[in-house]
Amino acid sequence: MASTGTASELRRTLGVGDAVVIGLGSMVGAGIFAALGPAARAAGSGLLLGLAVAAVVAYCNAMASARLAALYPASGGTYVYGRERLGPFWGYLAGWSFVVGKTASCAAMALTVGAYVWPGQAHAVAVAAVVALTAVNYGGVQKSAWVTRVIVAVVLAVLASVVVVCLGSGTSDAGRLDVGTSGGVGGVLQAAGLLFFAFAGYARIATLGEEVRDPARTIPRAIPLALGIALAVYVCAAVAVLSVLGADRLGGAGAPLADAVRAAGVPGLVPVVRVGAAVAALGSLLALILGVSRTTLAMARDRYLPGALSAVHQRFQVPHRAELAVGAVVAALAATVDVRGAIGFSSFGVLAYYAVANASAWTLSSAMRPRLLPAVGLLGCVVLAFSLPAVSVVVGAGVLAVGVGAYGVRRQVAAR
Repeated sequence: MASTGTASELRRTLGVGDAVVIGLGSMVGAGIFAALGPAARAAGSGLLLGLAVAAVVAYCNAMASARLAALYPASGGTYVYGRERLGPFWGYLAGWSFVVGKTASCAAMALTVGAYVWPGQAHAVAVAAVVALTAVNYGGVQKSAWVTRVIVAVVLAVLASVVVVCLGSGTSDAGRLDVGTSGGVGGVLQAAGLLFFAFAGYARIATLGEEVRDPARTIPRAIPLALGIALAVYVCAAVAVLSVLGADRLGGAGAPLADAVRAAGVPGLVPVVRVGAAVAALGSLLALILGVSRTTLAMARDRYLPGALSAVHQRFQVPHRAELAVGAVVAALAATVDVRGAIGFSSFGVLAYYAVANASAWTLSSAMRPRLLPAVGLLGCVVLAFSLPAVSVVVGAGVLAVGVGAYGVRRQVAAR
């Protein structure tokens, strides 16, 4: 049995291609199969506008993350950036937002796998998926990158098939793509907030900063490249599905891509789309567990979480205790709670996380031009967070308040 070590640096094994694949595995995941419906319901004919707004905010966040990750190439992402640029509290708040929000996302993705693979036993399949992917991550980040590469290839192939079938069918109508604001400005912003859930995966590249080769060069290249590919895929999928279903039918669709393929006259492709959705959810879950465990590692190193979680396995060079802890919590949630409604809450937490990233990037220069993108990103994060459904805002704000209280208690105990 391999021995385990205490807190130490992780091994740098990931290149640009690996980092891009991990980011794509997080973004081109279950979000595109599930988020289009709720977004269309909120924005109506303004769905594509909502997608554009989400993309602009995501781009600003990506640029802020890339600049910061090049300077601070350590596991933890914005938890580290906020701590170094703004102070310990803001780093902690970012880390808390990420860990709590993304843990809920992990459980939601696991249940998505269960719902597509075996609807009658969704919880059991979800737990099995969490256990299996935690084992993959435990074996080393290179194994995770290899599995993610396979998943991304499958999902892109399925999405390409959907786009070709929909746009090539006689039911496709360009008139359904007319951009309007039938859902109002508030509806467009709410759709952007919901669609942001599908863009947020590039954070995984930054949280893996300690395992990337030549991070000052690799991360600034990988993040915008992964984001650009994901945006192109989303635009193609949204246009194809919208041209077949229209905003009203898309808003009422439970499985938008499957419904679009059926409406396009190719029902035989529906099972393939279902498999693609399950595989996509597995890819998202794999990358989510990877990212949450690295932020847990960073917070444990600073004793904001139990110090035992900072241990790194001597053989596999992974934060094995953090990965096992995250896997256990996610498995428990997937077994007992229906967290599919947590997408809005997850978006709120991730937007709070990126608000700290943009505020941190603002401090990197005193000149106005380099500060423009962080300023737009910060404003966008705040606006989209509070444009989400009221329940998501209330629950999200409450969970952040719990984290702030825990931070205050820890400071008081440490001061005694």
